[in-house]
Amino acid sequence: MKRLTVKEIFALEPDGRSITVKGWIRTKRETKAAVFLELNDGSRMGNLQCVFGEAEAAANSGEIARAGTGASVSVTGSLVASPAAGQKLELRAESVSVIGEAPAETYPLQKKAHSLEFLREIAHLRPRTNTFGAVARVRNRMAFAVHQFFQGRGFQYIHTPLITASDAEGAGAMFQVTTLDLARIASSGQEPDYSKDFFGKPAYLTVSGQLNVETYCEALGSVYTFGPTFRAENSNTSRHLSEFWMIEPEVAFADIGDNMDLAEDFLKHLVTVALEDCAEDLEFFDKRIQPGLLESLRKVISSPFTRMSYTDAVKELEKSPGSFEFKPYWGCDLQSEHEKFLTEKVAGGPVIVTDYPKEIKSFYMKVNEDGKTVRAMDVLVPRFGEIIGGSEREEGLEVLLGRIRDLGLREQDYWWYLDLRRYGTTPHSGFGLGFERLMLYVTGMTNIRDVIPFPRAPKLADF
Repeated sequence: MKRLTVKEIFALEPDGRSITVKGWIRTKRETKAAVFLELNDGSRMGNLQCVFGEAEAAANSGEIARAGTGASVSVTGSLVASPAAGQKLELRAESVSVIGEAPAETYPLQKKAHSLEFLREIAHLRPRTNTFGAVARVRNRMAFAVHQFFQGRGFQYIHTPLITASDAEGAGAMFQVTTLDLARIASSGQEPDYSKDFFGKPAYLTVSGQLNVETYCEALGSVYTFGPTFRAENSNTSRHLSEFWMIEPEVAFADIGDNMDLAEDFLKHLVTVALEDCAEDLEFFDKRIQPGLLESLRKVISSPFTRMSYTDAVKELEKSPGSFEFKPYWGCDLQSEHEKFLTEKVAGGPVIVTDYPKEIKSFYMKVNEDGKTVRAMDVLVPRFGEIIGGSEREEGLEVLLGRIRDLGLREQDYWWYLDLRRYGTTPHSGFGLGFERLMLYVTGMTNIRDVIPFPRAPKLADF
């Protein structure tokens, strides 16, 4: 008999048909007259209740005894209407077979509440909980929605390299990739000879696919990359990971205004898909994790994004100097508290801040006519702060060269990037959306290590 998922079963009518379902037991309850198994297979939030009458329980007593919380089982029975309130149907079970036991004395996920901190220690088992099953389903749907958005608008998906010899951000917080025996070299007192390394030069894990995807933007027009990126920052916070996924579109012949329009459309698309296709999971998050989550997400869809310059944003912040731990001033990098104030107190909705001081932004951003600011844009949302960062790119060769030199970067590392300005340069724009930050926002989870299957952070590379 074909195995049906729990999600498929709940789309059926309780007409007495015989079905087989396989999954993991969430709970087992026994009475004198019946045995109740709550079964979940990860296809949806809710469980399927399998009810063994007195005769069926007796006939299956051996297997039922082995079928504890966490055990994988196969259950066959008839699909009937459930007499329980709020439950459409249940399985009138006839037989059960245990596929894999989960002994209660050692299985760590018994029927009780577990802290998120504890669950991080057993990341290989936490997907079996309601919270992390929901996170996984939402993450899956959001990843698909990213591709749907760009593919529906004629963008080409580009796979950019994970190993690079240049730093897109100029920050230097990069993981080195080498085949040299650095321990032996250090003990000898010599300097590493990178000409003998695998790539013949220092190489690193990428911090961004942006520079690479720009090369295809200048040939195919509208492109995007969506893949893992790496930062070697020693940041042990709830919003930082050492390995995370980035979505980075790039569009030729597009200015900062086009870029803002694309970012707003993209974010509204993702939130709309989450609300429509992940309703059951988001209702769980709204109830258990972040009260008011659904209302705040609906407001993003219905609200036009306010647009203001960095200068005007700072003026708004300076009107309430006592409201912040970090004093706002022109030239400061906006803190999370500033971003939340702008969205929640000033605009009452999402805000796109533009034209930041060039000193606090990356070298590739187009310099404005004032010589002090660049055509950067950050999308800020209530409850969270910055969720998207992007800019119009500097297409002028001499200006870009000047920015590279001013920041002390090695010109030879960017020879190919500079060639894009030498041969058929165009105005072009793009942005980056950290996928895990999107997940934090959409689910209401508060720690970024809880929205990626296997978090990587300082001193954390388990599983």
